[in-house]
Amino acid sequence: MSRYVVKLGSNTVAHDDGTLRTDVLGHVCDEVAERRLAGDEIVIVTSGAIARGMQVMGLDGRPSAMADLQAASAVGQGKLYRAYDELLRERGVTSAQVLLTFFDVGHRQHYLNARQTLGRLLDWGVVPVVNENDTTATEEISFGDNDFLAAQVAILVGAERLVLLTNQDGLHTADPRSQPGAPLVEEVRDIAQLASLQIGQSASALGSGGMRSKVVAAEMATAAGIPATICSGLREGVLARALAGEPVGTRFAPQDQRYSSFELWLKYAKPARGTLVVDAGAARALRDGGASLLPVGIVAVHGAFGEGDAVEVRDGERLLGKGISNYAATDLCRVIGRKSDAVRELLPRAPDEAVHRDYLVLA
Repeated sequence: MSRYVVKLGSNTVAHDDGTLRTDVLGHVCDEVAERRLAGDEIVIVTSGAIARGMQVMGLDGRPSAMADLQAASAVGQGKLYRAYDELLRERGVTSAQVLLTFFDVGHRQHYLNARQTLGRLLDWGVVPVVNENDTTATEEISFGDNDFLAAQVAILVGAERLVLLTNQDGLHTADPRSQPGAPLVEEVRDIAQLASLQIGQSASALGSGGMRSKVVAAEMATAAGIPATICSGLREGVLARALAGEPVGTRFAPQDQRYSSFELWLKYAKPARGTLVVDAGAARALRDGGASLLPVGIVAVHGAFGEGDAVEVRDGERLLGKGISNYAATDLCRVIGRKSDAVRELLPRAPDEAVHRDYLVLA
């Protein structure tokens, strides 16, 4: 038995006018049903609710105002899921709709609850169809065409492979829309090799992602030891080959440096509410010595964060990592640069560590 996460982008789900690509969805559901009936477990992460709502309401293009996007999603969400549900039911597979927001993965307890629910659905032999709850999401807490969401779901359920279906054959050395001859990158074994590529950030007329968000999603998954593939969802038979690990699209190998479930959640899911700038000695102790961050090593505090919020830790402009602050910003500003004894004189119940090493993940 294997466990997979398959993500469909907006342009894979719908045509430019917002009508569903029923042939594509049918082929995907064929493969999902075949895998499910063979004993494998599959989670579908889908975009397209806004595109579906646009088509139903006769909108000329993707709205820009948040209220319009939320309303279009409200119109399209149920209709999109119904298409999946009917296609899978025709193939003997039970599905379940799961709507998540950034808050659901950014808050640790909600994150664990989501993992428990998805796990139970898979135990029951159900195929979860996951989408962002666009009707309540805002610009500040949006997943970006669900690429980030798909990676988080793959990590949540401990998938053996993440497949990101798009309307391109994979990652190219440059944007093939502006440079049609740009070669396909067939395999990425080291994320650092992508630095020289021109990876597009532009989204489509329907979606909000772009190739860069898919590459970041692949990076997130491979940091958890999950291989990922970016490939075309418009070509029949590609999904089956991708799930089998065959050479199709762009394949991303698991990274050598692995992170724990908590570290992955902190690194990628929990948003940073502020920044701590540290001196050279503290930076060296964090980077090389596995130390906790003490107030004495902090030279500046930026942002209005509370105790328990995530903060970035920087050595000047260089990002060192992200951690959970034991202090609110207002209290930490009072004690930065002070040794522990002096900190306790000002704040008698204050912890020794501004950020404990167990709650810090390095960049």
